[in-house]
Amino acid sequence: MYKLIDGRAHSSAMREEIKSAALDFKEKFGRNVGLAVVLVGEDPASQVYVRNKIKGCEETGIKSFAYYLPADAEQSQVEELVKQLASSGEVDGILVQLPVPAHIDATAVLSLIPVEKDVDGFCESNMGSLCMNEPCLVACTPNGVMRMLEREGIELKGKRAVVVGRSNIVGKPMAMLLLNADATVTVCHSKTRDLKDICSEADILVAAIGRAKYITADMVKWGAVVVDVGMNRDKNGKLCGDVDFEGVKDKCSYITPVPGGVGPMTITMLLSNTVQAACRRMQK
Repeated sequence: MYKLIDGRAHSSAMREEIKSAALDFKEKFGRNVGLAVVLVGEDPASQVYVRNKIKGCEETGIKSFAYYLPADAEQSQVEELVKQLASSGEVDGILVQLPVPAHIDATAVLSLIPVEKDVDGFCESNMGSLCMNEPCLVACTPNGVMRMLEREGIELKGKRAVVVGRSNIVGKPMAMLLLNADATVTVCHSKTRDLKDICSEADILVAAIGRAKYITADMVKWGAVVVDVGMNRDKNGKLCGDVDFEGVKDKCSYITPVPGGVGPMTITMLLSNTVQAACRRMQK
């Protein structure tokens, strides 16, 4: 019988811890932890994400600074705003909501975020530190996966882990985190041969490829832990993950649902990173 990994429950418990840490920070330093969110354009999904991030700040006692720029904003406008936030003493974390409009060079904008305020964990320095297993701000989604596994008491040391997907946002940092936890890690992608055979050997299988219900029962080892990072719509328009949940669940020891699995943890880890960033800045 499988156990469902309840991301909502883990997220809720962690937000109470974050709220307490944010309050301690305010009492010690006389100001709130601050998170700045920059949204360029009017992408509906991005607007929802930004609202959820602001709501998360409100719930945990973090002060949010939201900046909305029009879709036709110039590169120089976006860069100037990020530079101002980079030098602000009230802002501990900066998040530029992706994607940005096509005419904006996202790489150039993100490069202006100081490493100590890179609460998304996307900058080269934080990614490099992660690869070297040194303290850093870690990308929120894979970090959320690791915290859920830890809170469930799932042992990773010596286990065979397979990550399907190699994006800079999820796949690569996920692989590094698992490797740093002493798992033996294989990263698969669109050019991988014998994908089914590789996946079926995994004790820990993480699906992060953005293809609805791609991971089927014949790709899963009996007793495996299956983590579904995907967020898709099936042919009926229903929200689903990269894993065929109904087909796979009875072969698993643990499995995350979609929705209600990894998703709630992503914003929670953003809030956690922001408090962590604030504390590090003040210690310096």
